[in-house]
Amino acid sequence: MAASALTLVALRGIPLVRPGDDLGAIFIDALSSVEPRLRDQDVLVIAQKIVSKAEGRYLRLAEVTPGARARELAAAVHKDPRFVEVVLSESLEVVRHKRDVLITAHRLGFVMANAGVDQSNIEHGEGGERVLLLPKDPDATSAALKVLLDTHFGISLGVIVNDSFGRAWRNGVAGVALGAAGLPALLDMVGAPDLFGRELKVTQVAFADEIAAAASLLMGQAAEAQPAVLVRGLAWGARPPLPAKALIRPKELDLFR
Repeated sequence: MAASALTLVALRGIPLVRPGDDLGAIFIDALSSVEPRLRDQDVLVIAQKIVSKAEGRYLRLAEVTPGARARELAAAVHKDPRFVEVVLSESLEVVRHKRDVLITAHRLGFVMANAGVDQSNIEHGEGGERVLLLPKDPDATSAALKVLLDTHFGISLGVIVNDSFGRAWRNGVAGVALGAAGLPALLDMVGAPDLFGRELKVTQVAFADEIAAAASLLMGQAAEAQPAVLVRGLAWGARPPLPAKALIRPKELDLFR
C-alpha cells in the first residue's frame, strides 16, 4: 500500500461547466493529452462544484419562500431566511447552530456546514442571487464516469468527487470525498501488524479523503480554476472498491452528534 512518491497534476483546458454539459466528453478530452499515458490505478479527482453545475443544481433565492422554521433559524444564525430554507430542504436534521454557523446532516448523510449549499464561484446573472446544491448522487456520478473513461482508455481508473469540509476539533477546511469509484474509499487495517509486529485493533484509513485533500492543494478555494486533478503513484492491490458512503459514520455510532 505504501507509496514512495506521488504525482498530482491539475488538468488543463477544463471549461466553465454549465447545466447539461457532458462531463465524460470534457474529461476524455482533458485526459487524452496526459503524458505519460493513463495507467491502471491512476485517480481522477473532480471538484464537486462542476458536477453540481453540470447537473443544473442551481436555485434562485428570489424563487424561495422561507417557512416558519427557516425564519426562526435564520434569525438565530444571522443568515438570509431564503438561504436557510434551501439548507433545510437539503437536510435530514439540524445538528448544531449559533450565530454565523449552521451545521446539518445532509440528505446523503454528510454532516457539514449549510448542507453544502454554496454561493461561491458560480455565476448569478440577471435574475438575482443563486445557490448551488451538492450533486444528487456523487457515488453514482463517480461510477458512471469511471465506466466511461475506463472503456475509452482501456484501463481501470479511480474516480473521486471532492468537496471542502470544515472538521470537528480543527480550524479550516480540507478536501473530503463525496463520491468514489474504482478504489477502496475506506481501508480496514484491523489485523495488520505495526512496525513492531503489534496487531492493529481499530485502525481504518479514510483513503479517498486523503486523496481528495491532496488534490485540493491544487484545486484551491478561490479563483484557481483547476477543478480536476490526476493523482499518480498510488496502489491498493486487489482490495475491492468501496464507495464514499462507506466513510459516513452511522448516527448511532457518532458520539459527538
